[in-house]
Amino acid sequence: MTEEHGAGWRMVKGDSLIALRDMPDESVDALIADPPYSSGGAFRGDRQVASSMKYGASTTADGMRQMPEVHGDNRDQRAYLVWCSLWLAECLRIAKTGAPIALFTDWRQLPTTTDAMQSGGWCWRGIAAWSKPASRPQLGRPSQSSEFVVWGSKGAMPLDRGCPSIPGHWNELAPREREHMTEKPIGVMRDLAKLCIPGGVILDPFAGSATTGVAALLEGRRFVGIETSAEYFPIACRRLAETEAGAERGSMRVGQGALFGAAS
Repeated sequence: MTEEHGAGWRMVKGDSLIALRDMPDESVDALIADPPYSSGGAFRGDRQVASSMKYGASTTADGMRQMPEVHGDNRDQRAYLVWCSLWLAECLRIAKTGAPIALFTDWRQLPTTTDAMQSGGWCWRGIAAWSKPASRPQLGRPSQSSEFVVWGSKGAMPLDRGCPSIPGHWNELAPREREHMTEKPIGVMRDLAKLCIPGGVILDPFAGSATTGVAALLEGRRFVGIETSAEYFPIACRRLAETEAGAERGSMRVGQGALFGAAS
């Protein structure tokens, strides 16, 4: 598998289930992930359309570049539950005791995601919500304006970890200047990065364009990401390198330290 790394980050190109097997036990301090939801409709055919048709944001803000499709976004409900349970169980092995977990999902997959977290061995502790003010209204129905963060921990989650309180609700627009069609707001991701102990390692098995990693570095944490897409992998590496270089120029302390598998 291809790898790239910086002082405080490491990216692995490959399938998450395979790449996770090579990671050592109890080596990361938090798991923050935005896995492909396999959502998009009530019927199997709805889920199997291209991700660019599901999410409606297939080009960059300037309209000059087509964003790559999202891989693995067409599983049916049972397959999604089994798949999530498998990678979550691997992540449980890799995470240290007490490590927090935060997973994005939508309303269709919310029950399945809470089941998968517990099937994987994690302790489910709650749900936070990201509300998008610009969501499309629905005549005679409540607007489907929110995505959700299912969060928990590996066993007990001590209160004296040196982490601040973070919101349980965000009201933010989706990023306009984005490089991934499901990219989350950097403000939301920076808040979630604070769940990790200062200087700790955050793992994201579905890194995409590495917004989780950018947030981790900006908040003084380190980052390990996995991305299967040949198109998104270099975008993720570029964003991480730029964030690290920009923080150094601005004298901002980013997460640094040895990362397993990263050559010095």
